[in-house]
Amino acid sequence: MAVPVLENATWERMIRAVEKVRERCDRATKALDAGGVEYAVIGGNAVANWVATVDEGAIRNTHDVDLLIRRADLEAAKAAMTAAGFVFDNAFGVDFFLDGPGGKPSDGVHLLYAGEKVKDTDPVPAPEITEGERVPAFRVLSLPALVRMKLVAYRRKDQVHLLDMIRIGMIDATWPDKYPPVLADRLRELLADPEAQPGI
Repeated sequence: MAVPVLENATWERMIRAVEKVRERCDRATKALDAGGVEYAVIGGNAVANWVATVDEGAIRNTHDVDLLIRRADLEAAKAAMTAAGFVFDNAFGVDFFLDGPGGKPSDGVHLLYAGEKVKDTDPVPAPEITEGERVPAFRVLSLPALVRMKLVAYRRKDQVHLLDMIRIGMIDATWPDKYPPVLADRLRELLADPEAQPGI
């Protein structure tokens, strides 16, 4: 059976897709910085930022940009992002910015609000903006706060991100004590997962 060959055009599209997300994150954060809007990068880009400080080879790509802002700053964020070519929209209760009039929601800049629960059933609310910190490229959520968000969401992709961080030694057995019991139990479960062992 013949093995499919990845054509150059397909390879280049794959690389470009990754670059577009990085560029979108850069443009969005620069727009908010210019507009004086406080924010923190969260989600996959925040994970990539922290993982890169330990092991660049463990970075996973992400297809969108997630930002934490204060709800009181939404109008200022709209003004700053619109000036940078983004288009505000809302669908299924989620606020986001399309990357231009032809942008797709799945490729957008998604907003979460500091100090608010994403879902009513969440055990704790989203972090506060004050839990962000400045890195060279942008403001990013601190590692303890990011881990807390991942433990709250606890979807499969969140679990995978946490397993990656455990595997490279960023999170260890001392970390569950940082969190409320329900989140601590989730983290202990992941720490005991065979996939969290180094080298796997």
